[in-house]
Amino acid sequence: MTISPAARAEAAALFAAFRAAGAAAVEADILQPAGTLLDLYGEDIRARAYVTQDPLRGEMVLRPDFTVPVVQAHMAGGAEPARYTYMGEVFRKQDHLGPRANEYLQVGFEVFDRNAPEADAEVFAIFAGLLAPLGLRALTGDIGILLAAIEGLSTTDRRKAALRRHVWRPRRFRALLDRFTGRAPMSEGRARLLDHLKTDTPEALMDAAGPQIGLRSAEDIADRARALIEDAEAAPISAPEAAVLYDLLGLAAPADHALHHLRGIQPLMPAIAPAVDRFEARLRALQSRGIDTATLPFAASHGRTTLEYYDGFVFTFHRDGSGAVDAAEPPIASGGRYDALTAILGAGRSIPAVGGIIRPALVAELKGA
Repeated sequence: MTISPAARAEAAALFAAFRAAGAAAVEADILQPAGTLLDLYGEDIRARAYVTQDPLRGEMVLRPDFTVPVVQAHMAGGAEPARYTYMGEVFRKQDHLGPRANEYLQVGFEVFDRNAPEADAEVFAIFAGLLAPLGLRALTGDIGILLAAIEGLSTTDRRKAALRRHVWRPRRFRALLDRFTGRAPMSEGRARLLDHLKTDTPEALMDAAGPQIGLRSAEDIADRARALIEDAEAAPISAPEAAVLYDLLGLAAPADHALHHLRGIQPLMPAIAPAVDRFEARLRALQSRGIDTATLPFAASHGRTTLEYYDGFVFTFHRDGSGAVDAAEPPIASGGRYDALTAILGAGRSIPAVGGIIRPALVAELKGA
């Protein structure tokens, strides 16, 4: 795909603006080891990234974004605190022809600072200032509130782990929640399987089934069988707790109103209190930077269809200045907090981190319109 001179010029201007904001310039190899992304996201990443085989380096992937390699480089020995900026192409598979390109320029800004609790507001305000002339619509969210609600459920650890794992897959998450709360009946196929599993031990059933085929060990199969039985015997998630989760999934309001609403449901789910406190502190920090939080759109579920490293504040900027955002059209800019990712890539070491990217080709397109 040819990237226009206007897009490259816009990228250079944004890159310079981030450097002026105190960021050091960094680069990342276009070919990245696939193992890191597979460990993070599982085999699903193959549907979104271009994977190839190198005879010496093994399985590699065309860079799907900059955040992962930048975090890896920082956790391997970067100075703290640190602010980075980068510019270059990224590559994403698309399952249909449309407005989302499979190769495009990104310019990004990342903050690693354990002594900057207002970094969320800093990054958002910088992006809002750079994009202000375009008249875009900002959307914000907070994955941390939903994750805190999941952690606070009075249910099995296995069910909470399943909900956390699928929080970035809204349909699968909703289906699990409906099943765990008893709203959805058990499928006939699952019921037959459970009846069969209860007739004997997993080991005896495997012996009766004949030769083992596949990569899973007998121990893995037995553990999975016991997990299915345990889950079927678990009590449904209580009605008050379920009501909080369903409420969060549908919560969409101006940020100040959303805070008031969250404080109202907090007594039903005390586990969300620290996350709501962080939300309130963020709103104050945004206000101090001139952001009108009385009109700033907020949705608790926003950001659940992006790469799965955001675990707190998330934001996007869209060209639609008034109506609903078209999910088929990519945002002009996006970003958020990803503290957990630094712990995963830092082998136990972690640092609070937040950042975002802008698509300069879309900015150039809007300026030329």
